[in-house]
Amino acid sequence: MTTYHLDSALSDDMKQVRDTVHRFAVEVMRPAAAELDRMSDASDVVAPDSVLWKVMDRYKELGIGDPSKYDPDLSPAERALLHAVVLEELSWGDVGLAISVGLCDTIAPWALGFGRQEAYEYFSKREDIGCLALTEPDHGSDHVGFTEPIFSDPAVRPSCRARREGNEYVINGQKAAWVSNGTIATAAALFCTMEDSKDGLKGGAAFLVPLELPGVSRGKPLDKIGQRSLNQGEIFFSDVRVPEAFMLIEGPDAYGMVWEMVLKQANSAMGQQFVGVARAALDHAVAYAKERVQGGVPIIQHQGVKARLFRMFSKVEAARALARRVAVEAAVADIPFQHAAASKIVCTQTAYEVAHDAVQIFGGNGLAREYPVEKLFRDARASLIEDGENDFLGLMAASRL
Repeated sequence: MTTYHLDSALSDDMKQVRDTVHRFAVEVMRPAAAELDRMSDASDVVAPDSVLWKVMDRYKELGIGDPSKYDPDLSPAERALLHAVVLEELSWGDVGLAISVGLCDTIAPWALGFGRQEAYEYFSKREDIGCLALTEPDHGSDHVGFTEPIFSDPAVRPSCRARREGNEYVINGQKAAWVSNGTIATAAALFCTMEDSKDGLKGGAAFLVPLELPGVSRGKPLDKIGQRSLNQGEIFFSDVRVPEAFMLIEGPDAYGMVWEMVLKQANSAMGQQFVGVARAALDHAVAYAKERVQGGVPIIQHQGVKARLFRMFSKVEAARALARRVAVEAAVADIPFQHAAASKIVCTQTAYEVAHDAVQIFGGNGLAREYPVEKLFRDARASLIEDGENDFLGLMAASRL
């Protein structure tokens, strides 16, 4: 461990939660992630006999998915800090699995957060695997570019659209292969555009959609280089009828504000998660440098290696400080979007750079699949694009300076 001694802000009970999640990461997540990563067919990751489902079951037993269910005596800031620690530990184990299991049982809280009592009562009786259905084949980060002119350009016509018919909405179109949990989710938080929108993407709507409804179909699981333990895949909608009670928000007056809120939460979580990836890469590099002998001594005794390790360590510490500050502040105040975006951009870039340096520390072994750092490098690379491509997020954040 390279960082636990600075967790003095955690109470003994919070440290116990941290240690429990860490054991889960070591004993359950890492072995499962290694097995899933080696599967050549992405369909095998979600096969009925896949270890993924055992991870899901064990995760549910922990009871840590919803921060609102933490110790009720914790203040909002303490609850946010504890959740940041939990996300870091899970992602230290494996970020793909952390994202996948983190989407479990998220649909009912969406309903509650938007004050949709009927939807909340419906979804709270289910144990859903959730997904955030946003990206489309021809629309990625621009779909959330609420600060940019393209967001309200009426010439932009997304694939997935909805129209109102009486007390229902009819949805048609496609969500792209990058939907996390896309082929295994049982319910979706779906973002699409109204057919009669005169404001382009800004004239959107958000729904909670049970994915067993008639007209819903799936594509095959996406085969990709990183985060292979995270199922992703297309979702198709053909005249899918969703009751009015499952609509969260509609129209240009509110849709942009909702996306700002959602993206702040997502970016903050990404920051916390990829601190875990960066720390995992650092831990592996330090351990290897103490064991690997070159020139008659462990390589950690060579100045170049020592200097690289310390730069890696400093980056992880700085990223964690930013991620936790943003997470805690967001729990007690409405933080500006640029702070959440900075957390995501800095922490994902840190994970990528630290994983890259870990490969360098391992030398040729860093390229071999029998060692863990090449996987971390692949996992970190995906983070520069997911949940908002970093350059585009930076442009959005800069517009708020």
